[in-house]
Amino acid sequence: QVQVVESGGGLVQAGDSLRLSCTASGSRLAMGWFRQAPGKEREFVAAISLSGGRTSNADSVKGRFTISRDNAKNTVFLQMNSLKPEDTAVYYCAARAVAFMTALYLTDSEYNYWGQGTQVTVSS
Repeated sequence: QVQVVESGGGLVQAGDSLRLSCTASGSRLAMGWFRQAPGKEREFVAAISLSGGRTSNADSVKGRFTISRDNAKNTVFLQMNSLKPEDTAVYYCAARAVAFMTALYLTDSEYNYWGQGTQVTVSS
C-alpha cells in the first residue's frame, strides 16, 4: 500500500507564493495534484511523469504553478506563485504505479493512491 502525505498548505495573501510537498512511500509512481474548493468538484491542477520530464498544468494555473519532483526523496512539489483567492481549496496529492517513465495522467480516476489533503487559503 502506497502512503501519500502532503504538506505546506496555509493562509496567504493574494499575490503571495506557497510550495506544497508530497511524499509517497512507493516507487515507480506518476504523481498529480488536484484541488477541491467548497461546493465544487475536485479538479486537476498539475501532473508529472515518473521521469519528471513530462508535466501538465491546468489552464487556470499555467504560468503560475510549477510541478516538479525529487525522485531520490520520493517527493513531488507544487510551487504556487501569484496566488489568487480563487486558488483557495484543499489540495490533494495523488499517485499511481506506472510501467513507463513518461506516462502522464490528468484525471482523478486514473490515480490509485491519495493523500489526506492540505488546505490552501488565499485572502484578497
